[in-house]
Amino acid sequence: MTPGGTPGAPGVVVVTGVSRYLGAHVAARLAADPRIERVIGVDPPEPGAEFTDLLDRVERIRVDAGSIGGLLADLDVDAVVHLALVSSPDPQHGGRSAMKDQNVIGTMQLLAACQRAPRLRKLVVRSSTAAYGASFRDPAVFTEDTEPREVPRGGFGRDILDIEGYVRGFRRRRPGTTVTVLRFAPFIGSTADTTLTRYFSQPLVPTVFGRDPRLQFLHFDDALEVLHRSIVEDHSGTFNVAGPGVLALSQAIRRAGRVALPVLEPGLSGAAALARSLGFGRVGLDQVDLFVHGRVVDTGRLEREFGFTPRSTAAAFEDFIAAHRGGAVVSRDQLAVAERLVREGIRQVRAAVEERS
Repeated sequence: MTPGGTPGAPGVVVVTGVSRYLGAHVAARLAADPRIERVIGVDPPEPGAEFTDLLDRVERIRVDAGSIGGLLADLDVDAVVHLALVSSPDPQHGGRSAMKDQNVIGTMQLLAACQRAPRLRKLVVRSSTAAYGASFRDPAVFTEDTEPREVPRGGFGRDILDIEGYVRGFRRRRPGTTVTVLRFAPFIGSTADTTLTRYFSQPLVPTVFGRDPRLQFLHFDDALEVLHRSIVEDHSGTFNVAGPGVLALSQAIRRAGRVALPVLEPGLSGAAALARSLGFGRVGLDQVDLFVHGRVVDTGRLEREFGFTPRSTAAAFEDFIAAHRGGAVVSRDQLAVAERLVREGIRQVRAAVEERS
């Protein structure tokens, strides 16, 4: 028990990645908890103006992972929440190379700093269900003990595997430290702004012809709740964090009032190029593979250990839809007409291909 704290609740908490949406909200929530004495947000970039009021009770220090070692020791930090991960490459900021430096090298440097922090007793690391990859060989449901059948093709999934490997090494070197690894499903909700929410916000949603993958989502507020509990309580181990139940991609698209635009060619790069041309933002092979093969994880360990069940995938998606209903692109009748036109176009293209062959 730390001075002024409660069992399980640390006195001084460092949160990485506070210039981003998730990190800013986690830091603000922890700072509002009276059981925690001090919350320090670290990130090289200055948080945007939209986070100014949110972070008014969070001490902010602009420092990169390579310089954080002295900070952790000087401040007698009790806990670190590592959220400074990049899920897709940004061509304007170094592309895939910068993404790997941020994710893998940055985590290595942070873990080295944590190793030298004498008072550190808790480490929480953001991970992702992308660690399992996505392929036709996947099991129906992944548990935390399931090994990926294939190495993920996308950079983010490979980064996650590297990060978790380094965290396992840290856990062996610091057996007295509570280490929590949270494998999050893709975030969705009324406030989240992610590749996924931008994908479903487009009037035409690109899909791969003949595929209707099963998907799981996690409401952003439930992600905050699990992260908060990971800090104020002791939960050692690796946990899948997702909304129970599944939605087929076709169900999600129709519920969002959008039109599926199937890509005829099986090449995934074609789907990614089409998605980019429709303007819903950066998309990598991790996302493309997910929308082809899908991914479902078991959350029983989370529910038993945390005593908490996130809202269902369907409920999380419904909250997203409700928040964007005012921006609906097509009515129900228009949706039916558009889908008929898409199907007719597919039929004509397939007929032309069969004639040429």
